[in-house]
Amino acid sequence: MNGQVPTSQAEIFRRLIRATGPISLAHYMAESNARYYSGRDPFGSGGDFITAPEISQMFGELIGLWLADIWLRAGRPAQVHYVELGPGRGTLASDALRSMKQHGLNPAVHFVETSPLLRKAQQNAVPDAQFHDDLSTLPADGPLLIVGNEFLDALPIRQLVRTADGWRERMVGLEGDDFVFVAGDRPMDAALPPERHDAAEGTIVETCPAAAAVVSEIAGRLAQQQGAALLIDYGHTDGRDGSTLQAVRAHEKVNPFAAPGEADLTALVDFATLARVARSRDVAWLGTATQGNWLRALGIEARTQALSERAPQYRAELHAARDRLIAEDQMGHLFKVMGLAAPDWPAGAGFGG
Repeated sequence: MNGQVPTSQAEIFRRLIRATGPISLAHYMAESNARYYSGRDPFGSGGDFITAPEISQMFGELIGLWLADIWLRAGRPAQVHYVELGPGRGTLASDALRSMKQHGLNPAVHFVETSPLLRKAQQNAVPDAQFHDDLSTLPADGPLLIVGNEFLDALPIRQLVRTADGWRERMVGLEGDDFVFVAGDRPMDAALPPERHDAAEGTIVETCPAAAAVVSEIAGRLAQQQGAALLIDYGHTDGRDGSTLQAVRAHEKVNPFAAPGEADLTALVDFATLARVARSRDVAWLGTATQGNWLRALGIEARTQALSERAPQYRAELHAARDRLIAEDQMGHLFKVMGLAAPDWPAGAGFGG
């Protein structure tokens, strides 16, 4: 066994921690999710979780309608690009593009995706899609219509914890072979505003620099190139404290330390912070609505009724899917929709005001 290359992500982490000491939670999450997404299709009933586009075609269709509407009211600019971040199996894009086409919008399609396995599924769904590893290679020659559904929640987070000695970064260490949280040895008080320095011992503050960087880049692109963006994820708008890290495997929540690289690691998205990041780049923050209210404003209930009348044999299934998307005790309240647009573009539907 001596000299054998470790095959599991857990063993790689154990060797690293034993050799160099505790690692950051961001490192743990980034490496775990990179391995997780590179080797599997996690979506659907046979995978680990089901996302909104897989629940009902109405979700993607209404996103396409929103994009077509704002594009029409912006004056039908040419050379427009549809960009999706982490497009899953391509289901959302396929439904949205079909809806857009009915309103005269036929954009070039760009997918930001690093998983070779998922790229194959996406190419089957949308054969003309162009692939990108990140936003830096997106075209600069026209407005961007950007969609990110359950993309930000999987980006690596940092956690700071208030200890008896002040604020420290929450790290991942070992007790025997088990991964455990430990406090780092470097003071981190300067990373927090002065009014937080005397928070109660044990208080945890979560940040996601990766999500802030993505939103900053999106906002900068919109300010420069025109266009609009929808970022949809489970999250909060009240800047709460506490750890929101979770892991899902086979549709069940599991211990995030149980099997790194074999479960999807996510955290709630802090939409209040991301709105501030976007506005600092001089784009219009259209608002952050709950998914239920946003879909209702776009007409999901009328759409459900129309589909039920057209195919009454699927009435129960259609109503169940609608409820899963908009009900307060399902996805309707926990999931949020944040809209952004170029400064001189019109306001988007569904955000009130």
